[in-house]
Amino acid sequence: MKIKSVEIFLLDGGRPGWRPIVCRVNTDEGLYGCGEASVGFDAGALGSVGMLRELAPLCIGMDPMANEAVWDHLFHDSFWGQGGGVIAFSAISAIDTALWDIRGKALNAPIWQLLGGKIRSELRAYASQLQFGWGTDGMVFDRGFRPEDLAEHAARAVSEGFDAVKINFITYDESGKRLGFLRGPIPLRTRHMIEARLRAVRDAIGPDVDLLLENHGRTDAVSAVELARIAAPYGVMFMEEPSTPFLLQTCEQIHRESNIPIAGGERVFGRWNYLNLFQHAALQIAQPDIGTCGGITEAKKICDMAHAFDVGIQTHVCGSPISIAASLQLECVLPNFVIHEHHVTNRSEANRSLGLYDYQPVNGRCAVPDLPGLGQDLSEKAIRTALEHIVVDTAL
Repeated sequence: MKIKSVEIFLLDGGRPGWRPIVCRVNTDEGLYGCGEASVGFDAGALGSVGMLRELAPLCIGMDPMANEAVWDHLFHDSFWGQGGGVIAFSAISAIDTALWDIRGKALNAPIWQLLGGKIRSELRAYASQLQFGWGTDGMVFDRGFRPEDLAEHAARAVSEGFDAVKINFITYDESGKRLGFLRGPIPLRTRHMIEARLRAVRDAIGPDVDLLLENHGRTDAVSAVELARIAAPYGVMFMEEPSTPFLLQTCEQIHRESNIPIAGGERVFGRWNYLNLFQHAALQIAQPDIGTCGGITEAKKICDMAHAFDVGIQTHVCGSPISIAASLQLECVLPNFVIHEHHVTNRSEANRSLGLYDYQPVNGRCAVPDLPGLGQDLSEKAIRTALEHIVVDTAL
């Protein structure tokens, strides 16, 4: 069996700034697999499409079952694979995941079976990014900037059976405008605003629901520690992306002075960058995104390495149904799995309609797909409404 062609789809996610990138690797025996480059939100989507178009010819004619050989070829022989950043790694990720999908279909087995077998049949999930609402319209309506809005969003998630919620309490200011980056000491007015929001949410969800604190890298060493201390009395499971992950000393300082577990990794790619974070105890919860860290092949290595450092895993999931399925396949086999992210975007009807199957949590728990490969495919609508569809069938 050989790789015959690679199709690249820039999908219509239903709103500006949300354009999932999915590649489909086709073989000369009729089997195909899907994988995603998870940079479909904000800036970066077109760069990833371009990189996929550049890397795809390297795969033509190779054995799709030899995922390690293909991965190594893309990484070492493309020049920009080494040190090329998240755009280069997103393209490698999409192709690699598609190969795992092919492997599963060829062997008539779900990917989790090929990764060693599942440890759990369902995954505890948390409701993610409730500052953007918790309806079915994704991130279009219900911006949460008033304490009562955030309390309502959180209570709605809990009523559906979720026992953990994640909120960025500094996304918006008091009037609903973007707050921006918090540098240095947090002004008293902002501190009071944050505390009012935290108090409202904790009162709404009760004492037994886990609260996850999201920062999106919008704090520095000083403001992140202050924010952690403000939040500590309200019970925080972990604080996510308190700073840029590139400066290890800052990550170490925040963890040391905040006394709250630190999560992060969605913008980190490759096992080498994760190793640096693990060696410095900069993360207690690693969040590799399968669509940017190097695909299933690389993600499994990162997760196993994290296990050796007693670091837990929660894969970052903000993508199309292809990404969701890939994360479920991986997380169920991990002994160091902590919790699964169910992003508000994954509830959007526009996003859900991109997949053939809809893996939504029930009572805050996700079932694991049992179909061969990923257990997911692009819907006819996703293909028909794609913003771009590129076919690469010539080897480099």
